[in-house]
Order: sequence, then structure tokens, then C-alpha cells
Amino acid sequence: MEYKEEKLSRAISASSRRKILRLISNKERTVKEISELTGMSVSLASRHLKMLYDLGFLNVRVKFPFKFYSLKIKDIVGLLNAYDKVISKL
Repeated sequence: MEYKEEKLSRAISASSRRKILRLISNKERTVKEISELTGMSVSLASRHLKMLYDLGFLNVRVKFPFKFYSLKIKDIVGLLNAYDKVISKL
């Protein structure tokens, strides 16, 4: 159980990763789209996506030459909404 909590903590600890998770919550996107929508470099967006994928939070669909990222665990959107509520009260 503790290992799974650590994975979740790593996934949502950075605001950049939370932005990415929100962006792909309802629509799959490419790294280029994510980069443009967040203002991150393609390289940085790609590193965040790789980490989220390695932690088990994302699906990747390859349609050459693109990779499309989507949420594997849809419940994380509710968690992010609750996170926002708590943060707004601090």
C-alpha cells in the first residue's frame, strides 16, 4: 500500500504534472500539444509524460509518427479537484 501511495505522491507533487493530467483528463493529446498548452518545452513535457507513464497513470497509443497520451486512471481527476479545494483553503 505504501508503495502505491508513493507513486501517487510523485505523480501529483509537481504542478507541471498536475497540469498535464488535467489536460489529458478528457482528451488524448500528443507531447507537442501538451507542450504548447502548458508553455513547457517539448523535452520537459516529454519527461513528465514518461514519468507519469512509468508510474502507471497514462496510456500511450502510437500512430506513427505520433504518440497519443490519455489517462489510464480516470479517478485521478476527482483527486486533483479535491486537491485544489484543499489548497484554496490554505
